[in-house]
Amino acid sequence: MGESVAGRLFSVLDAFEGGPAALRLADIAARTGLPAPTALRLARELVAWGGLERGADGRYRLGLRLRVLGAAAPCPRGLLDAALPALRALGARTGGHADLAVLSAPSADGVLCLVSGERPPAHATAYGKVLLAVPPAELPRHTRHTVVSPGLLAGQLARVREAGLAVCAEEFRLGEVSVAAPVRGPLGTVAALGVTVPTGVPLERVAAAVRAAALRVRPPEPSPA
Repeated sequence: MGESVAGRLFSVLDAFEGGPAALRLADIAARTGLPAPTALRLARELVAWGGLERGADGRYRLGLRLRVLGAAAPCPRGLLDAALPALRALGARTGGHADLAVLSAPSADGVLCLVSGERPPAHATAYGKVLLAVPPAELPRHTRHTVVSPGLLAGQLARVREAGLAVCAEEFRLGEVSVAAPVRGPLGTVAALGVTVPTGVPLERVAAAVRAAALRVRPPEPSPA
């Protein structure tokens, strides 16, 4: 007997483990060993359920529904609940990959925790440029565009704080631009909300959508000590 339908669905999701965040249908078929028509049918079913998202460039990512179920631990639950409507609206409006980020250790490693489950370095994404107060001690280069000079990054962070918006073009992955804005609560910035879109997408409309989405989020009041 061949592999069950559930097994094939799980194999499509497993295709994203240890690989790029976005995969084309041909990549999914190659990683799962499934025929392309079967991979397409399963991918469409997962998109309809919310387990995958299909971007404007035709590539697939893990979907918001799946991410909420399995990757919300780093993000305070009340904050995630408050942000979900804005995340869904932002993804639909821009066709990009909407996400919410907090710093995993604000005083230490400069690593982000995203709802998507990724843990990218803060200095190479728009989310991190919103959240970082000072440049991390070590700045590894991820693409030829990554800003690794602490002085240059410090200047970027100051401009982001003034503008209330960060745009990061191909610093973490080639072909991707991330745009993020702060989510502010009673005690200041608590997270960064944004979207990743393909390089070449007009950013004025994306930036406006990100600002509007971040303003929609009302973080829960902090618990009394």
